[in-house]
Amino acid sequence: MPRYNIRKRDGLARTGLFENGATTLKLPASADCEELFPALREEKYTNIPLSAPAALVLQFPPANTGQPITIHPRLDNSAQSGDCVMVAGWHTAYANPRNYVDWLVELKEKTPADTAWYAPAAALPSTAAILCYSGFDLFDYVAVDLMTAQGRFCTPEGDFPKEVMATGMCGCAGCRDGNLKEHNRQALRQEIALVTRFIEQAQLRELVESRCRMDAPQVAIMRHLDNKYAFMEVQQPIARNGIMRANSGESMQRVEVRRFADRVVGRYIPPRCDVAVLLPCSARKPYSLSQSHRKFQMAVGSRAHELIVTSPLGLVPRELETIYPAGHYDVPVTGYWDAEECAIIAGVLERYFRRHQYRRIIAHLEGGALKVARQAAEACGITLEYSCTGNPVSPASLNALDDSLAGERKIKDDRLHGMISYQFNVDVDTKGTTLRGHYPELFYSKGNTQLFSIDTGTGMLRPTFDGWKMIPEGYRVWIDDFIPEGDVLVPGVTKTDPDIRDGDEVLVVGARALGTGRAALPSEDIPRSKRGVAVRVRKIKKV
Repeated sequence: MPRYNIRKRDGLARTGLFENGATTLKLPASADCEELFPALREEKYTNIPLSAPAALVLQFPPANTGQPITIHPRLDNSAQSGDCVMVAGWHTAYANPRNYVDWLVELKEKTPADTAWYAPAAALPSTAAILCYSGFDLFDYVAVDLMTAQGRFCTPEGDFPKEVMATGMCGCAGCRDGNLKEHNRQALRQEIALVTRFIEQAQLRELVESRCRMDAPQVAIMRHLDNKYAFMEVQQPIARNGIMRANSGESMQRVEVRRFADRVVGRYIPPRCDVAVLLPCSARKPYSLSQSHRKFQMAVGSRAHELIVTSPLGLVPRELETIYPAGHYDVPVTGYWDAEECAIIAGVLERYFRRHQYRRIIAHLEGGALKVARQAAEACGITLEYSCTGNPVSPASLNALDDSLAGERKIKDDRLHGMISYQFNVDVDTKGTTLRGHYPELFYSKGNTQLFSIDTGTGMLRPTFDGWKMIPEGYRVWIDDFIPEGDVLVPGVTKTDPDIRDGDEVLVVGARALGTGRAALPSEDIPRSKRGVAVRVRKIKKV
């Protein structure tokens, strides 16, 4: 029986080990698939066009007597967990990016999550990144060998006439020997190795945004996938370690960006305060570590709720500044916000102000941030006050901000309450909790009992068992009647809360044990898998 042991996920992309008989292959990879799957030579009806009508597809269904299992948008799924599935003719989907994405979503939703995906005759050095981003794992050399037959020199940036081999553009063994076929194959293997590295770093999106610039259909595929927000949101991890680089216009539509804005508007509960100050962002993250925000905080003096206006996230309440992606993004700073950028961010502010109303809103902003604040205020029918005269950090501006808050009462700094509401979607009483430690090693306690720590990589809260007692519902994973001796595997899970995403903090609940840890799969994929880790457990206690 074939097996696919997934090691690392980055959205739809995965790395892992695929075992088929005596062969073990590290994925993603390119291989001579006729040798890997001998039965493929004998299979019939595996090449029905993806656009074929249902009647034709049903008339000639693939036999699927061995690996890989042929799947088609018009056929019911016949694959099992661990199988390798093949989407024949996938290279033709590039011609219509909308169909590419529609077919992909349809196929992914009806196929077990722990299957390896093979795209025959589809992979070139220039398409490997977008294919892996789409969830394909295994490729052959057919496409690059066809390019060799046509005298084309393949690179990740595109293909060129074979004569460029003599220009020193590449120094691989194939180029040194004048072997175009070997160069093209090596270029594909090298690109897949690079993609693998980016998956392991959870930064494949950044690579895809850079690679797709040379090919309009790939840009369209990425945009259409972003528009499938409900599908993609489930697949994307709740947080990543490292920097989220928002270097292109498409970054505004990334799942992490849209999810953050939706949670700020729909989940986050601000402190009891009727005065808000809108502040500009800073290059340094979290903002409080920057000199400018230290000055802002001194001027505000805890007399108003601090809201940071920023691109691409829209609005970051001060309480959420350490949480991914607010504490982890990087953008090119030009001082210019284009019309689409302004419209998106103004829309976030408008939604927030309609849901959370303040008696006073003071805009301590300039440039594009001030423009979007005005747009949002006009849409909501509210009046902004202004405290910025030129540079927001100038003494005159800071004094104006201080003066504008004269007479306002100080508010209680309760970051824990805001973070819990954002992360766990609950409103809890945090009275009596205290913050200990120094950034980034921070802990929340009540008396001598530790309740939460902050993950230094993602800025997310990590509850202890006592901390989970404050969260009455949600983010639970129920298991069978056993005591885990390490991570909780998929076969041991009986039920999960639907809001759980890859990377979420969860409470493991069993008849004989409780556990706390981090989800390794979204809740939707757990019942669609038969192997693999469901929860990476940090601590277990018997009950």
